[in-house]
Amino acid sequence: MRGGPERIGQYAGWMVSVVHLVRHGEVDNPDQVVYADLAGFGLSEGGRRQATWAGTHLAAHPIGAVYASPLARARETAQVIALPHRLEPLVLPEVTEWALMSRWAGLPWADLDIHFPGELGAYLNDPVGLDFAPESVTELALRVGRAVDHLADRHSGQEVVVVSHQDPIQAARLQLTKQHLGRLHQDKPRHCEVISLSRSAGWRQASRVAPSC
Repeated sequence: MRGGPERIGQYAGWMVSVVHLVRHGEVDNPDQVVYADLAGFGLSEGGRRQATWAGTHLAAHPIGAVYASPLARARETAQVIALPHRLEPLVLPEVTEWALMSRWAGLPWADLDIHFPGELGAYLNDPVGLDFAPESVTELALRVGRAVDHLADRHSGQEVVVVSHQDPIQAARLQLTKQHLGRLHQDKPRHCEVISLSRSAGWRQASRVAPSC
């Protein structure tokens, strides 16, 4: 479903809460390394344009709060989105990057098989069965999904924004809408794509919009 702002109010006796999940903008990463939670990886020029697009898209929504992963690329994106609403983004550690990425941090994606033979293939082919991951995809989905649930409770009947990362957003989206985590790599969120989830009696995906820039 695509369209304008989600209408907030009563639905089947429940207050509707809306959480807009936004992947951060493109990162300045000329060497194509796994940046994971490393310092020094901010938005590229294109990423700043994408963040501006997301901010413009969400400017018409009655946003009550903006939350972000503690990592710089997410905080930069959240700052742009929060500006039209005169809000200061709040850091939410629970929506930080998947701990699996820290295992590979600093290595070029192209060299992962040299240092960790077979792991990239396993990640791409069977994300649910990664026995080498310091955090399983199930644990990731529960971590981020619970954080989104808590925000919906805290901001009942309101709209909030959460700026996070590709796999955490995808895992939480699948978990909250009761889809199998084996679909992790199917139709993953693009940079600054806005995935709007609404919760009344349960969670559903209300809309999904991505920048063209």
